[in-house]
Amino acid sequence: MTDAAVLEAKQLTKTFQSENETVHVFKGIDFVLFPGERVAITGASGSGKTTLLHCLAGLEIATSGQVCWGEQEISAQSEQVRGELRNRYLGFVFQFHHLINELSAEENVALPALMQGLKRQEAMTRARALLERVGLSHRLDHRPGTLSGGERQRVALVRALVNRPTFVLADEPTGNLDQQTAQSVQALLLELSREYQTAFLIVTHDHRFAESSDRSLRLTSEGLSAESESLMPGSDPGVDA
Repeated sequence: MTDAAVLEAKQLTKTFQSENETVHVFKGIDFVLFPGERVAITGASGSGKTTLLHCLAGLEIATSGQVCWGEQEISAQSEQVRGELRNRYLGFVFQFHHLINELSAEENVALPALMQGLKRQEAMTRARALLERVGLSHRLDHRPGTLSGGERQRVALVRALVNRPTFVLADEPTGNLDQQTAQSVQALLLELSREYQTAFLIVTHDHRFAESSDRSLRLTSEGLSAESESLMPGSDPGVDA
């Protein structure tokens, strides 16, 4: 693996068995993400983008191939070890934010740091600073149900950054927002990437968002393609899980 890479996939393939046939979600994907890089993956609904992102995050295991985070090859690790490594190396932003309703915004952001073993005071200090950074200093004690969609997504973004990961994977981070709020979150994400030198891999339907990234890769029924350095194409159509 290249020393500079923070994430690498080697010949990654994912299949599902459906009655009497094997369905290829994706096949033979090679991919490298570098420090501080912003890469977008676009494609139609049903093209396998979310499944690919989950495999890269270790949330699902590919049928074959390897996924490496830095020098750690995570594909063959146990679920427990993958969880420990995930908390150390990466942040994940879900499409529907997945905040815990019983916790305040500040507690939601601090939770990954507490899970990493930070003392509560330090974790809460980190969380508070990040929330202030994204304009939510007045919402620290508010629970997700009292926040707007854009506010919840900002909480989810900084939660992904609280452990100072080397890279962040984001699944349609603006997909459920109105256009104005989506543009605000997009600008914030790019700004945070520059400020913290964190690499971002973003699944998105928004082509303007993709065009503002360093690289834009497209997943289609014919495989994967890009305008520049890219994922290597597979030959089978994919489906989102």
